[in-house]
Amino acid sequence: MTLVTTHISGSRGVSLTADCEGAADRPPVVLLHGGGQTRHSWRGTMHRLVQAGYRTIAYDARGHGDSDWAPDGDYSLPALADDLRAVLATLDRPAALVGASMGGMASFYAAATGSPATALVMVDIALRPNPVGAQKIIRFMTANPEGFATLDEAVAAVAAYNPDRPRPSDSNGLRKNLRLREDGRLHWHWDPALIAGRPTPEPPDYSTALLAVADGVTIPTLLMRGAQSDVVDEAGMVQMKARVPQLEIVEVAGAGHMVAGDRNDAFADAILPFLARAHQVTA
Repeated sequence: MTLVTTHISGSRGVSLTADCEGAADRPPVVLLHGGGQTRHSWRGTMHRLVQAGYRTIAYDARGHGDSDWAPDGDYSLPALADDLRAVLATLDRPAALVGASMGGMASFYAAATGSPATALVMVDIALRPNPVGAQKIIRFMTANPEGFATLDEAVAAVAAYNPDRPRPSDSNGLRKNLRLREDGRLHWHWDPALIAGRPTPEPPDYSTALLAVADGVTIPTLLMRGAQSDVVDEAGMVQMKARVPQLEIVEVAGAGHMVAGDRNDAFADAILPFLARAHQVTA
């Protein structure tokens, strides 16, 4: 099935760039990337889902990739959830939501506040992330404000953040996360307003907002945790289970916070049976 790139009008007219793959009459799965990533981080997962008979939609969040930056700097959970609602409104049936980190929080908030969904997969994110792992993310995202002279320098920065992941044989995929500016250097392509002046990689009201609506999540829910994650700890999993009693938890060995990127096949192997059961439950 051919990959189609389209544009969707999100909240307050922010244009969102999305990739769609799979037959239009198949059950839809919407994939939401984490902060600082783009829709391209889901390519391997999209392929597996399409093979399994799903229609997949992965889009760049506002302020990321090829989507618009928010002119008012609004990257709050309600704004991200409203963007997701705009994407869901283009579908003819409820979708399963798969969100990593920031995308998982936006998916959870949308599902808790009335967006129609068949299932929710939160990828290595809890209602209250471990502050140690959160600070590590913010240090990475705020480092190198002067950009990089070469693609290899950007590759080295990613390797320093995630030293346990083998370096890719082809680093051109990383180029999709970078833009060449007038200064002749490569810069990460996300809006600096996303994290400017904030002490955590997510706006400080994210956890408060999630906890306030957590009881509204009643659909089948899966937490995918990287076994080496420093973002989701035991306390985070216990709190999630207490607020979302139908929660299932799967740990992926050999993966850190970037579960799908670290162990894509193991990630897909875990979510496919869950999605199949969830669609049966909600049929």
